[in-house]
Amino acid sequence: MRVVLADTGPLYALVDPDDRHHSRARRETERLERQGLGVAVAYPTLLEAYTLVMRRLGGPAAALWVEETLGGCGLLNPTAEDYLGAVGRLGAFPDQPITLFDSVLALLSERLGIPVWTYDHHFDLMRVEVWR
Repeated sequence: MRVVLADTGPLYALVDPDDRHHSRARRETERLERQGLGVAVAYPTLLEAYTLVMRRLGGPAAALWVEETLGGCGLLNPTAEDYLGAVGRLGAFPDQPITLFDSVLALLSERLGIPVWTYDHHFDLMRVEVWR
């Protein structure tokens, strides 16, 4: 199955109706389904998104979110080399607030040839294929 690699932005936007990207994320989810594309989530992204949901929407919402996410997405585990490469990559963008989460996701995307589903312009700066 063909997949996109989800970033935290769309994952969070789907669960929070007050998020500015909520409607967009819902439309894009429908488009992914129509195109026969699955969604993969890297473990670091799962952790980052869960924390965001928990802090903004509370523990019960986070528990429900993670259960639904685990049931509907494939999970990918970055390698030790992905983490080390991601740390090295951050040095190439010293003037940008690129998180280690995003740098790992970028390397995983490149290594596996999977586009990233994101609303974060830093993936364009890192020259990563973004699903649009």
